[in-house]
Amino acid sequence: MSRSRNLIIAAVVALAGAGLVAAVLYGTKRPAGNAAAAACAGSAQVAERVAPFSKGEVAALKMSKRPEPLADIAFTTPQGAGKLSDLKGRVVLFNLWATWCVPCREEMPALDALQKTLGGPDFEVLALNMDTRNLDRVPRWLNETGIVSLALRTDPEGKVFQQLRGAGKVTGLPTTILIDREGCVLGEMAGAAHWDSEDALAMIRAAMAR
Repeated sequence: MSRSRNLIIAAVVALAGAGLVAAVLYGTKRPAGNAAAAACAGSAQVAERVAPFSKGEVAALKMSKRPEPLADIAFTTPQGAGKLSDLKGRVVLFNLWATWCVPCREEMPALDALQKTLGGPDFEVLALNMDTRNLDRVPRWLNETGIVSLALRTDPEGKVFQQLRGAGKVTGLPTTILIDREGCVLGEMAGAAHWDSEDALAMIRAAMAR
């Protein structure tokens, strides 16, 4: 009887220990979530303000119910290295594209027009190219297509795509993420859109409103 009782006690202790370990692990992850929520506390109100404008030509934008910061992605520019946090303080429409992606090519003129119309100290289209081969083709294609308002930003090693795919933010191209002034994700879209439409302009202006 004593041996059975000892086995039962050992099992209870083991289960309790497992629960304690789980609680500790959960506890180590929880502050990160709380910190993310705290960093984007004001962004929930921005997302609520923008949500009614996610319609028509931009109805496919999936709004975030609980905005969280986007990783500070890095990229290459003709002037050197850059990163997303360089644009903090602006609303950012972050678009991943490639010259081999047909829907990407089709929406680039609209993104260029959006940047021309609203781009400035309060808003920026960050179009990040994902080509990893024949890199000289990218600026040549932009020039031939008449894309003049978008800054050339590239990720020749494809690190950003892998980083965002690991975070569940991207599965293919094009992908567009709407980010508020604090660097928090307001919404995400898979696929192309008419970013120069009145629907898109109204949505971006709602995100820009103070």
